[in-house]
Amino acid sequence: MSAAKILARILTSRVGPHIELALALQGGEVVKVLATPDQADRLVDELEDLLNAPDEPSPDDPPEAA
Repeated sequence: MSAAKILARILTSRVGPHIELALALQGGEVVKVLATPDQADRLVDELEDLLNAPDEPSPDDPPEAA
């Protein structure tokens, strides 16, 4: 797996039955991926969960799985 790169911008468009995600990275590289509408919906759900989660686990939370 390659090293993580910093995201500069996300662009989206419809391409036939798919959703195209264009990830513009710092440094000018653009990575394009196609997703089904279901995959795009699950991505939105995952991002919402991350954004709505507390920044730090509470002392009562179980430890994260490895």
